[in-house]
Amino acid sequence: MNFPSLVIQIISLLISSFLIFRRNTPRYIKVFPFFLLVTVIIEIIGYELWMNGIKTTLLYNFFTTLEFEFYLFLLYNIIQNSKFRKAIFYCICFYPVLVIANICLIQINTFHTITYAFGCLLIVAVCIYYFFELFQYPKSVDLKREPAFWMCSGLLFFYCCSFPLFGLLNFLHGVSGVIMRNLASIVMILNILLYTSFIIAFLCNLKVRKVKIHR
Repeated sequence: MNFPSLVIQIISLLISSFLIFRRNTPRYIKVFPFFLLVTVIIEIIGYELWMNGIKTTLLYNFFTTLEFEFYLFLLYNIIQNSKFRKAIFYCICFYPVLVIANICLIQINTFHTITYAFGCLLIVAVCIYYFFELFQYPKSVDLKREPAFWMCSGLLFFYCCSFPLFGLLNFLHGVSGVIMRNLASIVMILNILLYTSFIIAFLCNLKVRKVKIHR
């Protein structure tokens, strides 16, 4: 568990929780607090297991699969094109099947780098399509107040950068401790940037009431 990453995750959880009962909040944002709660719990459990010398491979195989499923669900609700939405729906249905087949038949007792890399490519492809779709809107969009823009920007950057890191994770055994610490720092920064983009998405559409001061 990386404490700076955990702190930013808890902050995003608290902020998103206030949006559950807010009127006109999109459905995909209303389910975000539940996902973030699971994220925080998994991080704490993973840290406790690691401290007690217990392997966390199976835990993070499960959690990263859940992450991809949730983010695909998120993008499914953001994308407007019906044919592309159908393709995302099929990915949501079949991706867990690929992961199970991989960890049972190919990458047994290791991190599922093959299906993780495939999940990264799926998220990146859908995010790129979102920006393509965004440019096709007949009306201009105020991007700084568009939650979907911030979420897709964060996801696109995170998974473009994490693709080579986690995709090669099983080949990093035996490298020097300095390299591993540097990689851990990069992952921490990526996590902070990702959850910061979520926080901006949660807050960007809030209207601040201006209070008139009478003198």
